[in-house]
Amino acid sequence: MIEVGRRQRLNVVKETDFGIYLGDETERVLLPKKQVPEGTQIGDELEVFVYRDSSDRLISTTRMPLIEMGSPARLAVKDVTTIGAFLDWGLEKDLLLPFKEQTRRVGPGETCLVALYVDKSGRLCATMDVYDYLETTDGYEKDEEVSGTVYDIRENLGAFVAVDDKYFGLIPHSEIYKDLKIGEVINARVMEVREDGKLNLSTRKKAYLQMEDDAQAIYEKISQEFGGVLPYNDKAAPEVIRKDFGMSKNEFKRAVGKLLKEGRISIEENSIGIREE
Repeated sequence: MIEVGRRQRLNVVKETDFGIYLGDETERVLLPKKQVPEGTQIGDELEVFVYRDSSDRLISTTRMPLIEMGSPARLAVKDVTTIGAFLDWGLEKDLLLPFKEQTRRVGPGETCLVALYVDKSGRLCATMDVYDYLETTDGYEKDEEVSGTVYDIRENLGAFVAVDDKYFGLIPHSEIYKDLKIGEVINARVMEVREDGKLNLSTRKKAYLQMEDDAQAIYEKISQEFGGVLPYNDKAAPEVIRKDFGMSKNEFKRAVGKLLKEGRISIEENSIGIREE
């Protein structure tokens, strides 16, 4: 069976002046003459990718695209028209990303994570809604560092991440301490490998490692943005701390405690001040 949007091995069944036909007695697809490897004969097996050309005719190519059905990939935007964006996927005819399949608007020169699908007319198109194209995995361990692309954000759930652009990942709402954007490539830590093979993630390191970074970030922010005096102490409301420092109240208190122990700050009734070194 000939599958649109996938690389596959097909047999040569007919030769013509303009190319060869691949497949069998019931299904055939053209491989244009300029794509035919030298010395190819009837009965040979060739690896090709099947898609539709600029005239929407089913056709094959020995050039392998940067994406195929079932495997999301990051592609560059070449142009934007009235119907959507056109992506460079390594073939002569650019790949359409319709506006209705964009989870954010993209522009020329950007890259975006997409998956392939076949539209109602049988043409291959791209979608940024990649959830249904991701896989589960048991190939990661707790506290392992990973990277991935944010492809959706839901206020009550968190940020959905395609880990290594392939696997299901979620940063729960409680673990988001900074603004994330759809399309952003981030580094994260595996908090849990769930029984269903999906990953719960955090953008924060383990507490004892994160505390050093947090302490330095707090010190620099008080020095540079608050003129050396923060107008509240470690008893401030959690939402104030999260807004100013992107940390939970417990993380803030741990880091402030470290700075106090090191003699780098002083804590007053309504403020935290930098101590002169």
